[in-house]
Amino acid sequence: MSSTSSNSIRNQLFIMMILEIAIWGAWQIKIFPYMGMLGFTPGQQAWIGSVFGIASLVGIFFSNNFADRHFSAERFVAFSHLIGGCALIATAFVTSFWPFFTFFLIYGLLYVPTISVTNSLAFANLKDPAKDFGFVRMGGTVGWIIVSWPFIFLLSADAGQQETRWIFIVAGILSFALAAFSLTLPHTPPRKDAEGMSGSAWLKAVKLLGIPYVLVLFVVTFIDSTIHNGYFVVIDGFLQSVGISANMSMVVSSIGQVAEIVAMLILGKVLLKLGWKWTLIIGIFGHAARFSIFAFFPELPWLIIAVQVLHGICYAFYFVTVYIFVDAVFPKDVRSSAQGLFNLLILGVGMVVASQLFPRLAAAYTTDSKVDYHSLFLIPTGLALAGIVILALFFRPPTRAPNCLGSLP
Repeated sequence: MSSTSSNSIRNQLFIMMILEIAIWGAWQIKIFPYMGMLGFTPGQQAWIGSVFGIASLVGIFFSNNFADRHFSAERFVAFSHLIGGCALIATAFVTSFWPFFTFFLIYGLLYVPTISVTNSLAFANLKDPAKDFGFVRMGGTVGWIIVSWPFIFLLSADAGQQETRWIFIVAGILSFALAAFSLTLPHTPPRKDAEGMSGSAWLKAVKLLGIPYVLVLFVVTFIDSTIHNGYFVVIDGFLQSVGISANMSMVVSSIGQVAEIVAMLILGKVLLKLGWKWTLIIGIFGHAARFSIFAFFPELPWLIIAVQVLHGICYAFYFVTVYIFVDAVFPKDVRSSAQGLFNLLILGVGMVVASQLFPRLAAAYTTDSKVDYHSLFLIPTGLALAGIVILALFFRPPTRAPNCLGSLP
């Protein structure tokens, strides 16, 4: 593969990632306020919000055991986004619960496997994956950032249901664009020898929870993923409550993704200097700091905006560190399954629990259509502080930092 050809493919994959994650970013921030506009109950909102997490649980198995082995990656992505785009457009034009739930579920079940498949496609076609995948994956962060900008013009300052449904229309258009663009990507045939997530490998991964520091990390990751996903449930309504207009709330929220790029660039040096435990603690402390500022300083919109930068630290210093830790410390024969196990928490279980919990908390703290965000945000603040205490007292990893690799006993 020539250098020019290699760069061309890398740039194609970068664009693929921009579109892939922009589809998700288009609806994530505003879906819960939109469901409130449709009059859905907190329970109905919880189940619709859980769709993506449920699809993540299904998708983790599907993409590893079926999609990778039976379909060329680029055609699978094209088909999934074509039908998923249709489901998103349909979601924009229904206003009752069951049709909305059905169309959004179809989209989720088709979209989630493409997260893993696009990663596989990138690894299969990059000349030097270890060197280039970080650049390609950064396209996803860029996609999440830039998709917020069209809504400055598509929504008004106090956008209602008719305008806000554009979140699904834009996501659908992007889905169609990726379906077409996928057909221009390098042909990536099915991987008949794909490792998959065999039952024995999963069993070995689960048995690792019997090791104290793995169990501690698992418990705290569950706490942190619930807090992290809960942020997306309530952030749009909160930003509007402190005076940030409906057409700017997504842009404000995307400041966290900009900070994420910076945090990713410095993560390696932080890990080497501070080690696993303190890097993870800083990551979860970011949640505690952010939510406590939300709770105690809502009268300072400039501070609410500025503190969005902590999102980058929360994500990179905790979740990315977890992935690096598993790759550096866990035995090779269960490493893939262990990554899948933690993905179940981060992309699946945490999202489902957050989608079930936070709409009900918001409803419980609502009086005369006004949410008591002070009381609401004290709960994730407390959960984050509990996670910090658990890590500080009980997390004793076998190596201090990733420069001295070890393995489980």
